[in-house]
Amino acid sequence: MEVTAALPRPPGLPQESPKEALRRARAALREAFERGGDSEHLLRQLRLLVDAQLKRAWREFKLPGSLSLVAVGGYGRGELYPYSDVDILVLLPPSQAGADATGVIEALIGHLWDIGLEVGHSVRSVAECVEESSKDITVQTSLLEARLIVGSRRLFEQLRATLREGFDATAFFAAKQLEQEQRHLKYQESAFNLEPNVKEAPGGLRDLQVLRWIGRATEVGGTWTEFAARGLITHAEARQCARHEKTLTRVRIILHYAAGRREDRLLFDYQETMAQKLGYAATEARRASERVMEKYYRTAKSVTQLNTIIMQNLGALLDPYADSEKHPVNERFQSVRELLDAREPDLFEREPAAILECFLLMQQHAELKGVTAATLRALWRARTRIDARFRRDPANRAAFLKLFQQPRGIVHELRRMNQYSVLGRYLPEFGRVVGQMQHDLFHVYTVDQHILMVVRNLRRFTMLEFAHEYPLCSRLIAGFERHWLLYIAALFHDIAKGRGGDHSELGAVDAQRFCRAHGLPAEDTELVVFLVENHLRMSAVAQKQDLSDPQVVGRFAELVGNERRLTALYLLTVADVRGTSPKVWNAWKGKLLEDLYNATRRRLAGGMPTTSEDILAKQKEALRLLSIYGLSDGFEKDLWKRLDVPYFLRHDAKEIAWQTRLLYRKFDTAEPVVRARLSSVGEGLQVTIYAHDQPYLFARICSYFESIGFSIVDAKIHTTRHNYALDTFQVLGTGTLPDYRDMIRMIETELARRIARQEALPPPVKGRVSRQLKHFPIQPEVHIKPDENGKYHALSVIAGDRPGLLYRVARVLGEYHVELQSAKITTLGERAEDTFLVSGADLAKPRQVLQLEQDLIAALQDT
Repeated sequence: MEVTAALPRPPGLPQESPKEALRRARAALREAFERGGDSEHLLRQLRLLVDAQLKRAWREFKLPGSLSLVAVGGYGRGELYPYSDVDILVLLPPSQAGADATGVIEALIGHLWDIGLEVGHSVRSVAECVEESSKDITVQTSLLEARLIVGSRRLFEQLRATLREGFDATAFFAAKQLEQEQRHLKYQESAFNLEPNVKEAPGGLRDLQVLRWIGRATEVGGTWTEFAARGLITHAEARQCARHEKTLTRVRIILHYAAGRREDRLLFDYQETMAQKLGYAATEARRASERVMEKYYRTAKSVTQLNTIIMQNLGALLDPYADSEKHPVNERFQSVRELLDAREPDLFEREPAAILECFLLMQQHAELKGVTAATLRALWRARTRIDARFRRDPANRAAFLKLFQQPRGIVHELRRMNQYSVLGRYLPEFGRVVGQMQHDLFHVYTVDQHILMVVRNLRRFTMLEFAHEYPLCSRLIAGFERHWLLYIAALFHDIAKGRGGDHSELGAVDAQRFCRAHGLPAEDTELVVFLVENHLRMSAVAQKQDLSDPQVVGRFAELVGNERRLTALYLLTVADVRGTSPKVWNAWKGKLLEDLYNATRRRLAGGMPTTSEDILAKQKEALRLLSIYGLSDGFEKDLWKRLDVPYFLRHDAKEIAWQTRLLYRKFDTAEPVVRARLSSVGEGLQVTIYAHDQPYLFARICSYFESIGFSIVDAKIHTTRHNYALDTFQVLGTGTLPDYRDMIRMIETELARRIARQEALPPPVKGRVSRQLKHFPIQPEVHIKPDENGKYHALSVIAGDRPGLLYRVARVLGEYHVELQSAKITTLGERAEDTFLVSGADLAKPRQVLQLEQDLIAALQDT
């Protein structure tokens, strides 16, 4: 049914308002679309509907016939999405300059908003349009798609003619190319974010639209058929473009309707709805949303490939290089305008080994800025020549290893190989994780993109320009022989995800098979397999175990075995954690990993002191640090005799010195002492609390930090021999970066007051559930078991992170009179994995432990 105005009313009903007519017509179009209607038809009918409303309003407001009402932007090209803005231009004749019509135009725009049209408008003369167009490529692009709705056709044609006169197609192409590069950078040059923008991200609709714009600007035409007729793409590629555009268009329409507003991000909130609307059902192994997202990623990947080919061909059309000077690279390849070009069009079909050579040459020749469109197309078509026979060829295996051993271009070429499905063909295990989502709430990339991000992070450690980011990592990798083995380990560390079972163990099997097939020495093979199998271990020990315990360090040292393995595992772990999400890494996690690395290195070197030697060394260093303050001899003794061995083991010399200076005259104080300072790790605050021990002290502290928007990342809880609590917290601000210096005085005053008053604990606040947790909830897990020494119990908590979570745990522990010894608070995106060392009489009673676990789970489920 064609809709060009409001739908007809049933006979006998009163005439409806324009607003009601528009609403009813839109609803009818939506209903028809959701019954299986065509996307193109919907966009066209929405445009015709709005055209009719604008024409009616233009007549009603009696705008002068010398003016033109022009559709621009997406509305101009006839694509109006359900909740997109209606972009219009009121074009004024030169003589009028808008003075006489200003009031009427303002009334018209107000009316359009009143009836339900979200209008983006401009009022300009032809001269003003040309001036703005010359200054802003966005305006120039918008006017390129201008379409007359109503008014003076002569004035509209004058605008088009004037714009054509001064139009520079080459400059337009360069500007759109730069604009696209900047847009891709905004989205980390990846279409594989778990919540992609289907319009703006690489591989989205904009990548197809920019080709159409340049096509019109170069007079190639605006359709894929016209592109094929000019030889820019094949007819098969033209059909691909049309198919992908149709898919992305439908996805965007469904998104608009699902959100009830203009929404171009494929958020978790809408992925199940999208799957349902597109006919995807869940299987035993995969959610429906995972299936539809894999389809989206493959579409986006193909769009990116086609965009690269067509952009290069359009550039060549504007500035032909057929007669350009060709520089030989080797017997199979040449350089044409700094682009690698296969000398023969059928090279890859005749000699498939040239596929890997192509990427190797890009690494070895810094002057090459890319690959010609013809070579890219040939590469894409020949990818199926990478088969079992290809993979068994010793020359191809040697070439693949060389890719990791080059001094430059490693990450760029691996990404290019993934983009053109070469990497997944050569490593079928990698091909299986391309586009695979990770619903663990802390990875924000698909598995393949995360793997390449980890390789990229390792590569940055080797580059001088990034040495300031992680000085220790840069120093360690500089002295690491055959550091390219770390790239191999990174490539395999998550390659077995989604198969079921332990992905570390399965990935280690794949890595071993790869290393042996590619002729790596036994020593190197063992290192790579060790790294893949244990890539999660260092992070788990650092973030969840007590690093002051010599046995913890000893067990980890026994696992790694030697310093080379330790260094490799440390480098891979830092790169891995950094590659999950920008939100997961913080300076405190870096400090924990570095502390574990240094402690294990000393242990492997045989330099691990006895407990008494360690304590004496810390005390001696603390006294040296305190010597500058001119304190009397023996000032520390009264305080230190009240502290026991665990205190000195868990605190370093700087912390001991700081707390001794704060408390040496206050060890019997009746008033709580709270002191804060900037954390030595470079982020957050370190807060010391000294007060008479009291029930629910930890809960009271948690409640306070929650109330000011700070999160606790580490807690060292100590009770002195004379029943004082001496607790040390590492806290980080959340949200916008706080000014930590300004917060110190407030924390010291307010927290001391709360502890002194011992007021009743406030009820837990109902924490707001994030979008991710709402759609991928985490069932809370609580486990309590004796530690390795049998002196304490280890309490582990896994739950979705949200405000008030730690406070709820603390309240329950207080109710059971469980004493806290230490806390390691680990937040991985939306996932909390917290570990506590606790003690208490009830922990020796199995029934009480079971009840405590159940109460903790109940408290976590109630958040």
